Amino acid sequence: MYGTETASLRKTEKMDVAEMRMLRWMAGVTREDRIRNDYIRGSTKVVEISKKVQDERLRWYGYLLRRDENHAGRHSMGMEVQRRRRRRGRPRKRWKDCVRGDLREK
Repeated sequence: MYGTETASLRKTEKMDVAEMRMLRWMAGVTREDRIRNDYIRGSTKVVEISKKVQDERLRWYGYLLRRDENHAGRHSMGMEVQRRRRRRGRPRKRWKDCVRGDLREK
């Protein structure tokens, strides 16, 4: 979890799957038992890791907004990188895009 608030994660689904596997292992439950994930999460009282990452990212964003204008982190938030030519395919997911999506979801 350390440092995830500053990264633009695209693989949160894989993190959720790995976390659910660990929770099932801790609870002594297999997939063959056909117990729902919500029930296992409720019994172990664990929130999804993607939600924790989202909360930490929004907390970090609020921290950056409260900093003064001359702070390096605040300055880098608005920076635009000049590239000669855009690569083929989908544009890369930026940190600002993650924050925008988190705010929309909350």
